[in-house]
Amino acid sequence: MSALLADFLDDYGDALRRHMDSPTQAGLAEGYELGRRALVEGISLLDLTENHFRVVQDVEEQRQKQAAAEGGEPAARLPETALEFLLQTLVPLDIATRGYLDGTRRYEQQRSRADDLAGRDAFRTALVESLQDGFFVADAQGTIIEVNTAFGALTGYGASGVPYPLPHPWSSPEGPRYPDLGTEAQRFVIPIRHRDGRNVWLAVSTSALIKPEDNERIFVGTLRDITAEHDAQARDQAASRLATAVGAATSVVEVLAVGLDELRRTVGAETAVVAVWPSRTAAPEVYISGTGADRTSHNGAESLDDGSRALLDRARRRPPRSLLAIPDGAESSEGIVAPLGETGDAAVWLRFAAPRAISAADWTLFSLLIGHLSLAVQRARNFDQARATSLTLQRAMLGPIELPPRFSVHYEPALPPLEIGGDWYDVVPLRDGTIGVVVGDCVGRGLSAAVVMGQLRTAARALLLRGAGPAQLLAELDTVAARIPGAMCTTVCAAVLDPVRGLVRYSSAGHMPPILADVARTGRLLEGGRSVPLATFDPPRRPEATTALTPGSTLVLFTDGLVEQRGVDIDEGFAKIAAVLADTSGRLPREVADAVLSALRPSMGYDDDVAMVVYRQPPAPLRLDVPARADELAVLRRTLKGWLAAAAVPHDLAADLVAAANEACSNSIEHAYRNADTGRVRMSATCDIDTVVIVVNDTGDWKPRASDPGYRGRGIDMMRALTEELDIDHSESGTTVRMSVTLPAITFPVANPLRGTNRRVSG
Repeated sequence: MSALLADFLDDYGDALRRHMDSPTQAGLAEGYELGRRALVEGISLLDLTENHFRVVQDVEEQRQKQAAAEGGEPAARLPETALEFLLQTLVPLDIATRGYLDGTRRYEQQRSRADDLAGRDAFRTALVESLQDGFFVADAQGTIIEVNTAFGALTGYGASGVPYPLPHPWSSPEGPRYPDLGTEAQRFVIPIRHRDGRNVWLAVSTSALIKPEDNERIFVGTLRDITAEHDAQARDQAASRLATAVGAATSVVEVLAVGLDELRRTVGAETAVVAVWPSRTAAPEVYISGTGADRTSHNGAESLDDGSRALLDRARRRPPRSLLAIPDGAESSEGIVAPLGETGDAAVWLRFAAPRAISAADWTLFSLLIGHLSLAVQRARNFDQARATSLTLQRAMLGPIELPPRFSVHYEPALPPLEIGGDWYDVVPLRDGTIGVVVGDCVGRGLSAAVVMGQLRTAARALLLRGAGPAQLLAELDTVAARIPGAMCTTVCAAVLDPVRGLVRYSSAGHMPPILADVARTGRLLEGGRSVPLATFDPPRRPEATTALTPGSTLVLFTDGLVEQRGVDIDEGFAKIAAVLADTSGRLPREVADAVLSALRPSMGYDDDVAMVVYRQPPAPLRLDVPARADELAVLRRTLKGWLAAAAVPHDLAADLVAAANEACSNSIEHAYRNADTGRVRMSATCDIDTVVIVVNDTGDWKPRASDPGYRGRGIDMMRALTEELDIDHSESGTTVRMSVTLPAITFPVANPLRGTNRRVSG
């Protein structure tokens, strides 16, 4: 047995077994393609049928044995399924055989007629007519002057219409330029428009001849219908383009954003619409590509009328991989609808620009492309589920959801979008008013590093809550890490912040040094308290260092992924962070984190996880003493706004405080010195761990508040509404207005949430 025959029989057996296990139209199509292959490779009918019945017998015996082993009823025989597959395989062989016999019969008929002809021209005509391929003769100008019957069948233009001058009536206007027989290659492939309107692809072969009687140059050629081969190749190319387009997409929105455009262009549709029902009762999410949508969008539900939505709703309930022409049963279709996937919650609608007939090749192409799009959508859904799971896991193992005031945290994974890694941070308020901060980096990436990270973070938090200082925490983490597989060489930086005393104690186990920046000063590295990573050696004791936190200074702790880049000196990364911090003393901690990430982010994104904690020390008290004039209010507002930003007061809360302070100062200017030519207004602002206090006082004489101030006199009510505590003290030496608010906890990942509503008013 030859290797060619053996390969064919193996492929045939595999396809037959698949079809007997699960009979589908796709299986019959595979049988048809095997028949065409048998015709090309010269496989005999005897070999094919013997192999067929041998495979069928083997499958039946295996099913009988399996049924007997399971103690069930004998497996049913499947002769109809196997016979259907065999007949489908024999279709191309039967067509070829009949074509050969018809050609032979026509040739014999023409040959017998030629025997009776007297001249050579009559015999030539008979020979040409016996050809299965189309035959033509063209003059030097490209005019077709002779064709045979097969030519007329292929193009719809027979011998009765010759001559056919250029442009030939079958040339397709939207096709490529029609070849010049005198200068182009002797073999080419070209699309034509058949007389009945069909598009046909022909393979043309030409030769140039010189007529001996007049030395005139003519061209003779043959043409063959290769539409089926061309359509098959076009289907493969279209499927490849669609698969490539959606290959990099990792969400349903991304898949449909690129997939619908490619699907619409490939099938020549005017509009492609997909509706996805997130639940049985919810309205569908609609994605549109083409006319009526500048880009694929999931906000297009309003663009569908009730009829279109009902059409898609019916389509999604149809059996999977089924296509329906719209309108059903008509000769020309306006479009097709089909379920997308096999979950019954999505459907696709391809709408043509004008009604057109859908051929069998069109149905095959549509089915193939929609199948590829369905697989891509299902893959994206699976990816979305995995991403949601990983996000839940990562956020559960990362630091706290609520942070104390003046903090910001950031985590950026190196393996998006699953967002699983080994870097972590933790911010722990302690009982004595200090705040513990831990930033660490486990060796490796992915889920295994995240598991190690979760255990070490939990242990570090417990040690902080027990009262361990930075050096003691790292020393005890050495013991913990030694018992956790994969925790060796983990780097950690632990710090305890004392906002009241303005101090930070820290210790580093092989980690990146924190960077501290005073107000309007370039940041500097805190390189004290350094030692080896966890569980590597047994140091006699972990060192610890203490540094002052000047009012308004900014402290940044981070992992190595922020500054380590291929081909870049790590000192350059440190210098960039230090330079950014010099210009961010008036920004919120979240804005500082964004500025640092923007300055250091590589063009292709970070290739290692990044964890970062930003802390702002309360600034020095603000004290202003200005003349009691209305033109000084702008200076007061601007200065207070800048101080509140330096104090890390969220923007919405800062705006309320500026408005309340402006009202208090306005009252002093307008009412306190109504009987005096000059006076002064003093304003101070202080900030401790979580409270901001603003005091406005003057030395003037206020008039009592009217019982009915009318449309004016609402300033005190406004100050009460904008602050949590308001105290107004009138005395002989003047009036003092004291306003205070409690800074809100920072809810991760939102940096500036709305503050609480607990308000207390006195005075």
